[in-house]
Amino acid sequence: MRFIDRFTTLVRADAHGVLEQLEERTLLAKQHLRDAELELARKRARIEVLAEEARRGEEELRRLEAEMASLDADVELALRGGKEELARFSVRRLLPKRRAAEALRRRRVEIDEEQTRLAAKLAAQEGELEELRRRVRARVAEAQAADGARTQVAVELPAADEEVELELLRRRGAGEATS
Repeated sequence: MRFIDRFTTLVRADAHGVLEQLEERTLLAKQHLRDAELELARKRARIEVLAEEARRGEEELRRLEAEMASLDADVELALRGGKEELARFSVRRLLPKRRAAEALRRRRVEIDEEQTRLAAKLAAQEGELEELRRRVRARVAEAQAADGARTQVAVELPAADEEVELELLRRRGAGEATS
């Protein structure tokens, strides 16, 4: 195998290897970008779920508070009327509603804390996602430029033996003309 042929084969193989390596990195960067976008979508969805849970909890709490106010009035009325048993009956119904209302208030605090934590993480990660998008776009552009350079090298490198012989004859002819 002649030197030029071997050199051409080596350059082509090297160009293909570099391109494959760039393509793999580009694919990996794109996958990281998709993963980051999915994670942010999960966090947004979780925040929405928490907001809905908080809204339903507020509705339930208002309902419980109305029932507790009614039962408090029943207890007061029964005590003023001297009806101990009726007051006990109303208190038995009132106490579980108070516990449920307190549990809803505690859950609301937990929801608020989780929403605040998630919102802070989401804001930070959205900034990181924008940086990642910028880097992926740059990597894709590099890969496309490398692909264009590889195509150009592949087009320019191969020279037929006849072309080489003609160029040598031209040069020899130009050298004889100057002598």
